[in-house]
Amino acid sequence: MKSLEKRLGAIEQRNKKVELDKAWEMSWLRKILIAVLTYITVVLFFLVAQLPKPFINSIVPTTGFVLSTLSLPFFKKLWTKYKTK
Repeated sequence: MKSLEKRLGAIEQRNKKVELDKAWEMSWLRKILIAVLTYITVVLFFLVAQLPKPFINSIVPTTGFVLSTLSLPFFKKLWTKYKTK
């Protein structure tokens, strides 16, 4: 009986971790951090490459990347629906 309780406790702990990971994946803080870090990376690249207006021109690739990541849940839902038929 102790073994069963131990296994059940391990499963419950795993479920809590999975729920927390999913909450992080869906959080706005994560999405904002991705956008900010992407913007900083692109600005640094543009500065090193000596491209014109790096702070303004970095908005376009950052916006594209953020839009692509925001659309992923929609496409995941479609894919999941297709695979479960």
